[in-house]
Amino acid sequence: MGLLENKVAFITGAARGQGRSHAIRLAKEGADIIALDICSQDVTTIKYDLATRADLDETVRLVEGLGGRIVAGVGDVRELAQVQKVVDEGLEAFGHIDIVCANAGVGSGAVSWEVTEENWREVIDINLTGVFNTTRATLPSMIERGQGGSIIMTSSTAGIIAYPNTAAYSASKHGVIGLMKVLAQDLGPHNIRVNAVCPTNVNTRMIRNQALFDMFAPHIENPGVDDVRGAFASLNALPDLPWIESSDVSEAVLWLSSDHAKFITGISLPVDAGNTVKKGY
Repeated sequence: MGLLENKVAFITGAARGQGRSHAIRLAKEGADIIALDICSQDVTTIKYDLATRADLDETVRLVEGLGGRIVAGVGDVRELAQVQKVVDEGLEAFGHIDIVCANAGVGSGAVSWEVTEENWREVIDINLTGVFNTTRATLPSMIERGQGGSIIMTSSTAGIIAYPNTAAYSASKHGVIGLMKVLAQDLGPHNIRVNAVCPTNVNTRMIRNQALFDMFAPHIENPGVDDVRGAFASLNALPDLPWIESSDVSEAVLWLSSDHAKFITGISLPVDAGNTVKKGY
């Protein structure tokens, strides 16, 4: 019997990357999955391709291939009504929600005085308002049911410390941790735990894209993975580790979702290869 038998998990940004990994890992432990992703390129200031409907369909295929049940819907976390629609479809199918992974997010980089108004708005709206909308859409039914639950928000090491050229991203991820701390107190009386995971660089499209490679290796024309590996690895305390895998974060998400963490709430859990301690945090 899995750790999450008879549980239902709602996951945003589930079409690929960390969100897909979380869906697969929780499904392996018996959870039913409600998956949401934008499946659109309608985020104009982000310089890498976002997930597609084909990506979301692949998440469905992988979960069902494990024998799991999944409801998948397209929605933009910036719009509460769109999140609510997918949540309601999941509730209709499964009856309840026990676990919420507010994972959807984007990244971009620029020196602070060159961040455009549009880029600032998109990053904050997706990474912070999107997390609020995710909790706003799911919490009423969880509270009414009275069976507790677990909320896991995806922050970042950039939510704990600051990096150059990440004004919008770091602000959004610091905001996620602030929201988490408030909700942990608001929801404690309802036995709903609220925590954040704070990964170092994760091997997803958000990290492995040309715009970020250019930022990390500005002295090289069209730098590739090998040109930036050392710069990324230098951020972490563990040796020769430029980035971790989505599955590494999923193990932390699983723990926080399960009864093994039944008394854990209000924490920012670094999954960071020593990134934050190396910076003196």
